[in-house]
Amino acid sequence: MAGTKRVALVTGASSGMGKDIALRLISEGYTVYGGARRVERMADIAARGGITVELDMTDDASIWAAVDRVLREQGRIDVLVNNAGYGQYGALEDVPVSEGRRQFETNVIGLARLTQLCLPSMRTHKFGKIVNISSIGGKFAFPLGGWYHASKYALEGYSDALRNEVRQFGIDVIVIEPGGISSEWEGIAGQEAERFSGQGVYREMVVKFRGLQGRKAPPPSVVSDLVVKSLRAKRPAIRYHGGLMAGPLLFLRRWLSDRMFDRLIMAAFK
Repeated sequence: MAGTKRVALVTGASSGMGKDIALRLISEGYTVYGGARRVERMADIAARGGITVELDMTDDASIWAAVDRVLREQGRIDVLVNNAGYGQYGALEDVPVSEGRRQFETNVIGLARLTQLCLPSMRTHKFGKIVNISSIGGKFAFPLGGWYHASKYALEGYSDALRNEVRQFGIDVIVIEPGGISSEWEGIAGQEAERFSGQGVYREMVVKFRGLQGRKAPPPSVVSDLVVKSLRAKRPAIRYHGGLMAGPLLFLRRWLSDRMFDRLIMAAFK
């Protein structure tokens, strides 16, 4: 081990939850590598003692280079926080399949490749924490978010399989399911919905969707708190949730029938 600190790699660290998680882990005493495409937006992480690395989740060479750098410089990766992702919104009839493919490349395939490259080090050291930032949208779907929800449903299943494969090596797989969080994510999702469906037959639905946005949501620190809680736990829970409406919506999804839950969701679009 290059030092006494645990080594963490946090993806999507240029903004929102990823940046907050990276800064929080620095304050918790971790050696933190923040990865993102926009390296210039991680100057505050570097100023706090973190290390920034260019990381494009759709580029296998970039993923490999990032992991190789951490292992060369630190000799291990103890914690991987898979946070990078975005919401591809727009009606499924309108959004090109190429955009759906890009959604999966970023939110699932790139994440899986990065995890593959980190696992050998974790197995060697018989220790590892893989924290996958999913969403309450991995348990139910809103209209206009089909591709995003499909990617998060996939991440939930991927995480369940991975957890049972790697626990024998002392590696924990933890899923964080945020509800609404104040970040750039909401604005980007709304812009994408308008770009693909704002002028067509789904335009009224887009107007309703945009009207639902802007509700006061808690800061990214809600998610950072959950990440730290899971890492401190001797036996972490399999899933944690927090953020705007996370608890109530997950409760209702669990206990309502599919048709009743559909009515609940669509009532917001009337």
